[in-house]
Amino acid sequence: MKYREIVDGIFLDRPNRFIAHVDVNGAVETVHVKNTGRCKELLLPGAEVRPEVSDNPKRKTKYDLVAVHKQGLGWVNMDSQAPNKVVGEWLAKQGYDYIKPEGVWLSKQEFDLVRSEFTYGKSRIDFYMEKGEQKYLLEVKGCTLEVGGIGYFPDAPTERGVKHLHELAQAQQAGYRCAVAFVIQMEGVTEVRPNISTQPEFGTALEQAKAAGVRVLFLLCRIGQDSLEITEQREG
Repeated sequence: MKYREIVDGIFLDRPNRFIAHVDVNGAVETVHVKNTGRCKELLLPGAEVRPEVSDNPKRKTKYDLVAVHKQGLGWVNMDSQAPNKVVGEWLAKQGYDYIKPEGVWLSKQEFDLVRSEFTYGKSRIDFYMEKGEQKYLLEVKGCTLEVGGIGYFPDAPTERGVKHLHELAQAQQAGYRCAVAFVIQMEGVTEVRPNISTQPEFGTALEQAKAAGVRVLFLLCRIGQDSLEITEQREG
């Protein structure tokens, strides 16, 4: 996926979850933060950031903050809407077929049907796919938290994320082929672990989902100056 227009800036502060103050070409701008997570390890005063110029001239904020440079790691895409968009593009380019119960999702042929925002049980799962008579469910999670070269999710408690894992486990047992995909929104990180220090319930739910047959995918990305692209899939 590509952004329309990106400028360079310096992060100053974040008064609340939704806005930040950024120095853009010497002017202090109030920008919309496209991630309501804490991001305390990312949004540090003086950090280089990349705001996107809004295409809506009537908006109160001219910019959306979409990426930040983390010292010792590199650029991190922190746009919470980006993972679903980039996975949608990825699915459009290549299909994935479940080979056998102990196997993985391997590149094979395009799906017959790909639909976003599919209701299953009491949850809305990010993607529903069909290939012949087989039905698939894919839930997408974006990972921006890195500690010691390892990605962790979530960076803040998410009851919704726990519920999604329970729904996927039930769907897997009902005959769907299910997976949760962690889009790693930074380079140099190849795996994601449950952040049990923040939410042990998520780690428990992830283990239960895996035991039920739900696959765990790590989607490695290239972070461009104005783009985000999935480059590799690994299995957890």
